Amino acid sequence: MKIDATLRGIPLADVPAWARRCEEVGFSGLFATETNNDPFLPVAIAAEHTERVDVGTGIAIAFARSPMQIAYTAWDLQALSGGRFVLGLGTQVRAHVERRFSASWSQPAERMREYVAALEAIWSSWIDGTKLDFRGDFYQHTLMPPAFHGTPHPHGPPRVLLAGVRERMIETAGEVADGLLIHPFHTEGYLRDTLVPAFERGLRRAGRRRGAGQLALSLFVSVSDEETEVIRRRIAFYASTPAYRTVLDAHGWGDLFTQLHELSRSGGWDRMPALVTDEVLDAVAVRASTPDEVADEALRRYGHLVDRLNLHAGERSDVDRLTAIVEAFSRRREIPPSAG
Repeated sequence: MKIDATLRGIPLADVPAWARRCEEVGFSGLFATETNNDPFLPVAIAAEHTERVDVGTGIAIAFARSPMQIAYTAWDLQALSGGRFVLGLGTQVRAHVERRFSASWSQPAERMREYVAALEAIWSSWIDGTKLDFRGDFYQHTLMPPAFHGTPHPHGPPRVLLAGVRERMIETAGEVADGLLIHPFHTEGYLRDTLVPAFERGLRRAGRRRGAGQLALSLFVSVSDEETEVIRRRIAFYASTPAYRTVLDAHGWGDLFTQLHELSRSGGWDRMPALVTDEVLDAVAVRASTPDEVADEALRRYGHLVDRLNLHAGERSDVDRLTAIVEAFSRRREIPPSAG
């Protein structure tokens, strides 16, 4: 089991020390979110100041950028990191893509499938020298003079992981990507009963085996009351968003979405966390009194289901807070039996 850290809310000037510290304490990967900054900038800095850990985007918003733009950036980060870069892509919801980024959003699963194919065609033209002639329903790339090829390097294209919550996108990840990035707003039951089966359907459809795709799970973890309340706020935010309602509906909590959504539309953000009960919080997050208890519970829930765990930071990454937890994971030699 690989244990990763989320790079969020860290000023760019502080990323070198933060990344080195994460590598020192034993994290396997560092993944930058696209929240308060462009995720590729901290990833580039982290790649330059580390030697062993994977570095990646978790996630970069695909539809806000053309496949050509992503292809160049990801190619260069793969070279800079010596082959350690992981390109995590997500769709974001329609309102953000259209109204925040002024970009096109439609048929997200089909568009994302084509997006990955376009990336592969671009990279193949650089590696093999084949003529670039990609013609899809959403993207067309038909011009690539040799002078504009990505700078040669020996590491090949990066791994591509897709984020998804709903079944159709998850199946797409199983079909065309190197893995699935699982959002922190999930539950063990939704992961086991919905996400994993959908991912495996996608793998089978493409004639691929389970080992061809990696499941990377982001997980809210807490060892203090203060951390718990930060997580409660994050859960309230996600639970108010229509895109994540399927998780609540799977547990019969659809009324919570309705209440939170109405408050979000009327500006009642400060009242939303109080509606997230401990039952909901404990289904989404892992909270305990000690780092060892966090590690035991996380492995019990997810050790038999996923390949990577990303200890999600809530609103800001704090390596010192997470050090004791990642050390607790490192002491575990066996995954405890799952209750499922």
